[in-house]
Amino acid sequence: MHAKPRWRSSVVVAGLLLSAAACGGGADSGDGKVQLSYRIWDKNQLPAMQRIVDKFQATHPNIRVGIQLTASQEFWTKLQADATGGSAPDVFWMNGPHAQLYASNGVLLPLSDAIKSGQVNLSNYPEALSRIYSYQGTQYGVPKDFDTVGLWYNKKLFDAAKIKYPDDTWTWQTVAQVARKLTDASKGVYGIAAPAFGQENYYNTIFQAGGQVISPDGKSSGYDQPAAVAGLRFWTDLMKAGVSPSLKSMTDTFPSQLFESGKIGMYYGGSWNAIAFAQNSAVKDGVDVTVLPKGTKRAVVIHGLANVAYAKTKHPKEATEFITFLGSKEAADIQAQAGAVIPAFNGTQDAWVDSMPQYHLRSFLDQLAYAVPFPTSKNTDAWQTQEPTILGPAWSGEKDVDTAAKELAAAMNTALGKEK
Repeated sequence: MHAKPRWRSSVVVAGLLLSAAACGGGADSGDGKVQLSYRIWDKNQLPAMQRIVDKFQATHPNIRVGIQLTASQEFWTKLQADATGGSAPDVFWMNGPHAQLYASNGVLLPLSDAIKSGQVNLSNYPEALSRIYSYQGTQYGVPKDFDTVGLWYNKKLFDAAKIKYPDDTWTWQTVAQVARKLTDASKGVYGIAAPAFGQENYYNTIFQAGGQVISPDGKSSGYDQPAAVAGLRFWTDLMKAGVSPSLKSMTDTFPSQLFESGKIGMYYGGSWNAIAFAQNSAVKDGVDVTVLPKGTKRAVVIHGLANVAYAKTKHPKEATEFITFLGSKEAADIQAQAGAVIPAFNGTQDAWVDSMPQYHLRSFLDQLAYAVPFPTSKNTDAWQTQEPTILGPAWSGEKDVDTAAKELAAAMNTALGKEK
């Protein structure tokens, strides 16, 4: 399995949302118990989610929860249709790029009362993660899990080149120097994969250069600022130096697969890659990970999922009780032991770290101190889907990165201007 960031699976068109007039969610079960529906998209997490549901039902005998598994490529299309028709599930997974869109259209249940009463305590989760699920001062989601990005490296290639493994002393300059030493184009081996990816690559370096992708008020692009251009240029310089496969190669074969095949020395990859690498006998023990190298400063993008409730659920009290349990230490421990994701509840991540002891997975946690929320707006997809198209020519060398950055800023500002 070659995992991709969990937001990259679909596009939601804001204009089609939302007139959720009718009440939706689960129907009463007929035996006096409240029936809740819970929609998720990852079949690998289904066993852990079912164990969590079983635990919840054991302490809430008046509530039954039915899990709806919807494939990731259909999840947002189906949720959009259900929300428009007033029949969305009572509780469902939410990601950063769609959170403001659904919150602003009145689809999500505000958690203000649960937070005020102490039922939900946001200090249990990384602050930068909770912030993703707040809109205009109101919290709509309880963090479920999170991911950060690290520098993965191939130990065999480093050993062959007699280069010390990466560590927390590395800077952008170290990456560039080592990438040159590891590259042997005649053997099809490259020092680094430098695809035009936001979450894994240039968002991190933009923040490390002191730049921003979007202004704090969410109204203007940061791409035309010098610091953001510097963050982009880090990657385009690696492409120019010939130490990364071409853009076409990384389009034909996903970069993590090139890394797993032993053709790439270094790869900026997420915590979500760990389980796929661990399951691949070719690289299982031959790769490792450390914190991201430093630019002008340290920074890493944090993203993660939250559990949210449908604003029109027939059972807001029970849905809130279930969301609260989903955000509990008990639920987080079950997730951690499964190894698929890093649980969001502070202090429960050790089981995830211990689930794959061959890797320095603590690197992903060590970066929480300087984590920056994944950049979003009310209609994130409207500008985020334009990034690879506009930046692609800068990666392939057809266009100067300054020019591409200005074009992207203009397109992004146009999209942001349409958000009401």
